[in-house]
Amino acid sequence: MTLSPNRELSEAAATLTTENCLFLRQFIQRESGIALGDDKEYLLRSRLSPIVIQEQMASLNELCERIRKGAGKDLRRLVVEAITTHETLFFRDASVFEMLSTSILPDLIKLRGQSKELRIWSAACSSGQEPYSIAMLLRELGCLDWKIEIVGTDISSKILERAAEAKFLQIEVNRGLPSKLLLKYFEKNGREWRLTDNIRKMVRFSLFDLRADMRPFGFFDLVLCRNVLIYFDRESRRKILAGIRGVLSPGGYLLLGSSETTYDIDNSFARREVGQASIYRVPLAAAAISPAL
Repeated sequence: MTLSPNRELSEAAATLTTENCLFLRQFIQRESGIALGDDKEYLLRSRLSPIVIQEQMASLNELCERIRKGAGKDLRRLVVEAITTHETLFFRDASVFEMLSTSILPDLIKLRGQSKELRIWSAACSSGQEPYSIAMLLRELGCLDWKIEIVGTDISSKILERAAEAKFLQIEVNRGLPSKLLLKYFEKNGREWRLTDNIRKMVRFSLFDLRADMRPFGFFDLVLCRNVLIYFDRESRRKILAGIRGVLSPGGYLLLGSSETTYDIDNSFARREVGQASIYRVPLAAAAISPAL
C-alpha cells in the first residue's frame, strides 16, 4: 500500500525517540504541572505533531532539540497549550448544577443578602461555558441588582481569547444548554450565537497557572476547580488545594470533579453529599487562613 503525502508527512512529524518522550513529559510537567504517565506517548504524538508541521520542523525530535536550545516563549506556550484539555460544555454535569441551583447558590445568596455581592472563580474554565453557565443561573435565581464578579482562569491564552468573545457555534449551544436559556441570553450572529451583554459583563477572564500564588485574586465565595486536579501530581494538588483554601471567604464552597477529592491531601476541607454531587467547605474560623505554600 502506498501512503498519501499527507499521511507520510504526519508520520514523519510524529517521530519521537524514547529519550525525547521522557524529555517532553518532564518539560510539560515543569511548565504546567500536568503529569503525563508512561502510557501517554500517543497523546504527545497526536497533540504536538500539528505544531511540528506548523513550524515546518522535521519531527518531534527537532521540537525537543529547539526546546533544549532555549526555544522562544511562544513555542514553549504552544506545546503546553496543545497538551491542555479543553473539553467543556454548558451546564456540564447536571447533578452539579442541580446542587448549585437548589443548595449552594441559594445558601450564598442568603449569606450575602445584606451586601448583595458574590465572587466566584471558575478555574481551568476553557472556552467559558462553565462561568457563563453560572452567570445565567444567578440571573435565573433573581440576582439582577447584585454585584457579581465571576473570574474564569486558564493556562491557555488562546482559549481565553475565545472565551472572552462569548461566541459559540450551534453544536456548542446544543450541548447542555436549555433552549429557553439560549433564546433568553443569546443573540444569533450569522453561524454563531453570542451571549448578551448582561451575561458577558458578569464574567472576566485571566491567564493563570494554578500553581502560582492565588492571594492577589482576593477572596471568593465559590470556587469551581472541576476535572483539573486529576492532571497534577500529588504535591501540586496539595499546593493548589492550600491556595484555594486561602482564598475562600468564610462560609465559601469548593466544587471538584466527580473523580477528585481532598481526602488525604488537604483534610481541612469537609465533604458533604448533596443529592448525587459532593461539595467541600472549610470551617468558618479556618476559611480565611492563608495557605501554607
